[in-house]
Amino acid sequence: MKDIRQPTRDRRRGPGRLAGLLLALLVILGLSGTALAAPGGTSQQRPSTAGVPSRAMDAVDAMQPSWNLGNTLDAIPEETSWGNPKATRELLETVRAQGFRSVRIPVTWSAHQSATAPYTVDAAYMSRVKQVVDWALAENLYVVLNVHHDSWQWIEKIATDHDNVRARYDALWTQISAAFRNEPRSLLFESVNEPGFADATAEQKTKFMDELNTSFHKIVRGSGGGNKSRLLVLTTQGGSASQDLMDDLYTTISGLHDSNLVATVHYYSYFPFSVNIAGGTRYDDTARNGADDTFASMHHTFVARGIPVYVGEYGLLGYPDHNHPSRIERGEALKYYEHVGHLARVAGVTTALWDPGTWAYLNREALKWSDPALFAWIKSSWTTRSGTASFDKFFVAKSSRITAQSLTLNLNGTKFRGLWHGDTKLAEGRDYTVFEKRLTLTAAALTRLTGDRDYGVNATLQARFSKGLPWQIDVVTYDTPVLSDATGTAEKFTIPTKYQGDDLATMEATYADGTNAGPTSWTPYQEFNKAFRPDYPNGTIILTTETLESLRDGEPATLTFHFHSGAKVKYKVTKSGDSVTGTAVKES
Repeated sequence: MKDIRQPTRDRRRGPGRLAGLLLALLVILGLSGTALAAPGGTSQQRPSTAGVPSRAMDAVDAMQPSWNLGNTLDAIPEETSWGNPKATRELLETVRAQGFRSVRIPVTWSAHQSATAPYTVDAAYMSRVKQVVDWALAENLYVVLNVHHDSWQWIEKIATDHDNVRARYDALWTQISAAFRNEPRSLLFESVNEPGFADATAEQKTKFMDELNTSFHKIVRGSGGGNKSRLLVLTTQGGSASQDLMDDLYTTISGLHDSNLVATVHYYSYFPFSVNIAGGTRYDDTARNGADDTFASMHHTFVARGIPVYVGEYGLLGYPDHNHPSRIERGEALKYYEHVGHLARVAGVTTALWDPGTWAYLNREALKWSDPALFAWIKSSWTTRSGTASFDKFFVAKSSRITAQSLTLNLNGTKFRGLWHGDTKLAEGRDYTVFEKRLTLTAAALTRLTGDRDYGVNATLQARFSKGLPWQIDVVTYDTPVLSDATGTAEKFTIPTKYQGDDLATMEATYADGTNAGPTSWTPYQEFNKAFRPDYPNGTIILTTETLESLRDGEPATLTFHFHSGAKVKYKVTKSGDSVTGTAVKES
């Protein structure tokens, strides 16, 4: 597919506030922006509005890539309530230095706005939001400011409390518009985040969504100042990229006859893959095709008709989360990020990485990426493709003689350049062969690389391509994991597990009558970390309280644990009152 995106414009950071004479000189030279005093008393430099392209499509293009200041000003009830430190100018400076050109600042206003007329927003909170926005603008970042978790806290009640919800929503945007009316055009407003409407028919939901977007547009445009031509971001129901809801949004936008409007949707991949449920352990054809179709629909519904698209959130649900075992296999996650970056460029849309905080992508205390290698893949995807493979591991069974192992290369428009072990290039023909796209590591090479054949990763190879990043392939010695009998309670039960170099992929749970066991009834493959999780350091598999409570009393459930090597191990668990008994199923 042809890359239709134009190169991102480089908007450089301006100087700080200077003495009067120097400022006058800069004005004469035509290099200055508008200076302002920050709430803390320090002066900042706003980007000149002349730096924002006049065409909405070009402006949104210049915002690529974007980043979310998630779980901060949108946290409830206060900025630090969800475990993140307060936002700082240094954080936003880091974001800009890492290559981002815009930042979405989600804000939940509910705890700081009166719930009754005249629905006044606390002045101190408005000032704090303005401070963070101005810091980002001073870093020459475009900013998207929104109404966030208010969507499910009170806006969703519009069907049963229409007049109060509308009055509060309108009052909120009236106050936001007034507070920011003189900010540069590099500040965008977004109507509302992922709105849903309770107790409403599909027809009513469509009407409410149009009503909120239209009211938002009227209020902001009528507030004057910079809001007359500010870029306004309008959303679908739930931020969904489903075709029917995007069609509804197109109808709203086209009816407003305003060239400064932007469509927004969110994208978190095919749900079973995004959370590892229903057997979604790999970024397979279903997940890839779903992404292809979704981004193509964004392009055809909006971009091809002259309406820019801002994908206000993208990522994977619950990944990465450095406080819990990784629910998605690393190489499969990297394929997702690589693919989405490519699709965004082809579709001509701007993407905003959803970053929930310190435990995920950017550590906001250390101001460093928690996983630099993961971020390298995300960053590379902004500009080029990288080759991958069908998996990122060769599993070599310790209990068997070593034989040749194969993977399929995903070239993604690149050319394969060879296989390396550290600084040593392996010899094609002797160490590996490539036939069409099939990469095969010889038995002799595997014997050398596995060495003493200790369980776990024995060596890491790099498949290098003509462009993009190398694909890392671990050579892993393993044997089929061994589970042992155990007893526990309905609140706590763990299965003793000898992993023997393998990693847990998913858990299948059924009863003898064929029905599904576990908290998720629509699939036998239960959700990773929610229903079960591995504890590698302590050699156990944990069944969560939610799973234990869901088990039928006195009826054995068969658990089949699937591992990334392809190994499957069965286990029976029975709950009787407050007691739980587990029994390993011997191979027949």
